[in-house]
Amino acid sequence: MMKSIKPKVRFLGRGAQSMPKPRYLSQQHAWFDDGWPRAEDEEHDQISLATRLSPYPAKKIISYNQSPDLSIDRTVNPYRGCEHGCIYCYARPSHAYLDLSPGIDFETKLFYKPHAEQLLEKELQADSYQCRPLMLGGNTDAYQAAEKKKGLTRRLLEKLAHYRHPVVLVTKSCLIERDIDLLSVLAKQRLLMCWISQTTLNDELSRRLEPRASGPRRRLRVMERLAAAGIPVGVLVAPVIPVLSDGEMERIMETAKQAGASAAAYVLLRLPLEIESLFEEWLKQNYSSQAGRVMSQLRSCHQGRAYRSAYGLRMRGSGPYASMLASRFKLAHRRFGFKPAMKLDCSRFRSERHGRQADLFD
Repeated sequence: MMKSIKPKVRFLGRGAQSMPKPRYLSQQHAWFDDGWPRAEDEEHDQISLATRLSPYPAKKIISYNQSPDLSIDRTVNPYRGCEHGCIYCYARPSHAYLDLSPGIDFETKLFYKPHAEQLLEKELQADSYQCRPLMLGGNTDAYQAAEKKKGLTRRLLEKLAHYRHPVVLVTKSCLIERDIDLLSVLAKQRLLMCWISQTTLNDELSRRLEPRASGPRRRLRVMERLAAAGIPVGVLVAPVIPVLSDGEMERIMETAKQAGASAAAYVLLRLPLEIESLFEEWLKQNYSSQAGRVMSQLRSCHQGRAYRSAYGLRMRGSGPYASMLASRFKLAHRRFGFKPAMKLDCSRFRSERHGRQADLFD
């Protein structure tokens, strides 16, 4: 009988280092010893995986939610999967719906929606559509590397600007600077709010946590450029990771304010479904001496579990540690002079259901 064995492999430039089985896939896969010699003290095999980008035949582009934790009830995601490779990404489990792993597959087997702007226009023109702020890229980053090739986010923004539809952007990519001209047009009409996600100011921690995202200082520069162009920008301190990054909350907020951020928010680390095992594996590989403390502190926020999906708890947790984070954020928010996020104007929306054309820049 062949011995089950998992080879020592390290995927270069990737967040996840394994491929957990998709939860809906009936087939089982296991490593096994094929008889070829393998030294016990052999170093990790260094493997560089290419990113594959494939079309996804979407029938609709707007997704709706009824979560009381979110102020926005609809999102548009031009891409599935994300090359940024953030080990903590709450969107990883969605790859299981494609019978792909939330681990390495999520970072390397990506999908784009080739007719995204046409689908959006069709849905905006529907008689039943009622305008409310829409989040662009709420599941995976709309400005990940694939956007350089496909330009879907740019075309979606052009369509939203044409219809004067309010939009919220959340990103950790400097590629957003490419669209400052278009974002400025939306901002002047109170149709846009941008959020820059900032997990840490520590370059080494960022490199390990989010290997292909823009670095911490680069994101601060993005805030500066957006603010200088008159675009309202907020800092999203997320995720707050116990032990590893929680001590940086005030410093992140202070530097973001200096860079031009006018609003701030935070989210505690979330580990639903497969992310729990992926994150614990990452911890043991990168911060083994602190792994126990990180998970213990996180579990104190969820009644002994790594995560609770209940509304009102999944984003912030409960208990003494969670209360301390909330108090620190509230004090820093007041001390640095942050304001509530700008309320977007839905009254400007024009559906053009009868084919009336309009000028994008009027």
